[in-house]
Amino acid sequence: MMTKFNDAFEAFLTLQKQEATGMRREMLDRDLTGTKKLCEALWQVFGSFDDLILEYEVVSETGIKIYIDVYHRVLRIAFEAEGYAVHADKITRERHSFEKMRERTFTKYDFKHMPFSWDELDKKPEACKRSVFELLGRFGDPGGGGWMELPVYEREIIRSAAVHPGPFSFSDACRWLQSGPRPVRKALSSLVDKHLLVMEGGGSKRFHKFRLSMEAVRKL
Repeated sequence: MMTKFNDAFEAFLTLQKQEATGMRREMLDRDLTGTKKLCEALWQVFGSFDDLILEYEVVSETGIKIYIDVYHRVLRIAFEAEGYAVHADKITRERHSFEKMRERTFTKYDFKHMPFSWDELDKKPEACKRSVFELLGRFGDPGGGGWMELPVYEREIIRSAAVHPGPFSFSDACRWLQSGPRPVRKALSSLVDKHLLVMEGGGSKRFHKFRLSMEAVRKL
C-alpha cells in the first residue's frame, strides 16, 4: 500500500511541477514532508489525486499571494498540514495579523478550511481521515441545497457523488443504490435533464461516466 502511494504521489507531484510557474513552482520545490503526510490521508479517502491541486495560489484582499497545501477544486476544500507552532504569546503581531487575513481570504472565496497538525497525521491518521469523511458526508445534507425535493434515488446519487468526487460509472451508481439497472438509469437520466449531472466520455450515442455539474457543486 505504501509503495503504491509513494509511486502515485511522485507522479502527482511531477505533474503539478510541470504545470507550475513562478512562486508556486518554488513552493513545490521546497520540503513537502508535511504535505506528503496530508496527501497520504487524502489519497486513502478519495482513492486518487483527481481534482486536487498542490500549493494552490489565491490572492488576498491586500494583494498578497497565499498558498494552500492541498486544494480540492470541485469541493472547494483547503486542506493544510501545519507543523508545531510556538505558543500564542510568542507569535508576533505581524504574524497574528497575517493569519487573520488568511482566514478572511478563505471566507471570501467560500473555501472550507481543514487544517491538520503533523502530529495528528502521524499519530492519529484514522481520526484525520474520519474528519474528512464527516465533512464529505455533510455535502449530502439536503438542508442547504434543497435536495429533499428530489426523489430518493436521485438524492442518494447526488450525496454519493459528493462523497466520491470525480467521474463515476453506471455500475458505481447501481452499487451506491444497491438497485437494478432500470431505476438507476431512470434516476441518472432525470439528473442529467435537471442539469445536476453531466455526461463524460464515450461516443456520440454512448456515455460511460457521469460527474456532478457546476450547478450541483454550487448547491453542495
